[in-house]
Amino acid sequence: MKIVHTDLHGFMLFEDLDVSWSDNINIISGENSTGKTTVLKALYSATKPLTAPDFLKLTKEQQEQRFVNKMLGVFRPDEMHLGRLTRRKQGMNATCCNISFDGNRSVDLSFNSKKTNHADLQVQGLQGEKFDAVFLPTKEMISNTEHFASLYEDYHIDFEETYYDLVKLLDRPLSKGPNTSDQRRVISSLQDIILGNVVQKDRKFYLEESGAGIFEMGLVSEGYRKIAILLYLVLTGSLGANTILFWDEPETNMNPKMMRPLVSAMVELARSGVQIFVTTHDYFLIQEFNLYNVYPQLLNRGGESLDIRFYSLYAEEGRGISVETGRDVTEMEHNSIMQQFDEMYKREQDLMYGTK
Repeated sequence: MKIVHTDLHGFMLFEDLDVSWSDNINIISGENSTGKTTVLKALYSATKPLTAPDFLKLTKEQQEQRFVNKMLGVFRPDEMHLGRLTRRKQGMNATCCNISFDGNRSVDLSFNSKKTNHADLQVQGLQGEKFDAVFLPTKEMISNTEHFASLYEDYHIDFEETYYDLVKLLDRPLSKGPNTSDQRRVISSLQDIILGNVVQKDRKFYLEESGAGIFEMGLVSEGYRKIAILLYLVLTGSLGANTILFWDEPETNMNPKMMRPLVSAMVELARSGVQIFVTTHDYFLIQEFNLYNVYPQLLNRGGESLDIRFYSLYAEEGRGISVETGRDVTEMEHNSIMQQFDEMYKREQDLMYGTK
């Protein structure tokens, strides 16, 4: 199951965002407050409810409530009022979110600014396909898994539901049998970064480094903890064929040196059938992905290719947020990351040669 198209009309920052997606890897960039994380959360909210085994057995009203609850849990608007997710304009405002999947399957969710906890839902073409959706937020959770799920279920704590969903995935045991060839390739790339294995004991996680011992996750750097999360999800089978991965700013708290093996791991995930959506502010991460498009021989497999697309969100006067799409990030007109890099280079040249 792959997301192929999205139309967000009147949703938060977006007057009308109409985007077609790659089946493989989608990299979303843009300045702050252009809606990068909003897009990721909207896609996740409209996809995750479909992964429940009992979804097609529910009544229409129950299905609608599943979507509403997920959207409220992920976005957490004030007073859990769904209508606050509409684009803010004078008068009553309406929102329509359309998510299209391959195989002529789709989800349409609509509501207005007066709605508190109800939306109109239309689901078409689903036949009970088994797939999953995984959201990795900017903060790591592998060092806080022991009691988080029970606390979240019993108390009102101020965390978005993406953190709760991730902790439930981390609670899964390792899959039986040997790792597949796809898993081994991803694991190899990730272990190039953390140089060890992830171990779970009594719902606590540890990093086991060869020749150095076992370290509690709380004593490991946050960048390594984020890699450990990805590694464990691969080992349990939570990240594999027919999974959609949403990762919000993976570069947070990671050294630029980690970007190359990290991107290599995501490329291997995409090869294995994972559809990937990533938001980023990082020059090194976006350039590592770009190299695979510009130099396809990096894939090291005869005749194989991946569809890696870049999306730049930008504010356009009188039109709200717009999007530019490209397959070579250096040729995109709206690219705040590359523009800032160029501006810094020019500033250095001016200082070096005394032109300013």
